[in-house]
Amino acid sequence: MSAEIEELLKRYQNYPNVVGVIILDPFAIPIKTTLEYTLTVHYAALISTLTYKAAKMVSNLDASNELMNIRLRTKVHEVIVVPSENYIIIVVQNPGT
Repeated sequence: MSAEIEELLKRYQNYPNVVGVIILDPFAIPIKTTLEYTLTVHYAALISTLTYKAAKMVSNLDASNELMNIRLRTKVHEVIVVPSENYIIIVVQNPGT
């Protein structure tokens, strides 16, 4: 499992404009990160709640559907969340022009 996490981290870090990558376990505990600890914990808490609520909304709208990803863009960063059964992957990047 550790090799799989390292591979995920390397793959996402190689994209242009990526500021940081966080990989959470299903309980929103950071497994691996490239950001500082306090920022990682902050993202983990907020994104895990957002992901849970978004997945619930998708399921309520159509029980045969599931949440695949969330893309959130602000003036400063773009946050991409990819939930899966084993991980929640959070990629923080500078928005492209």
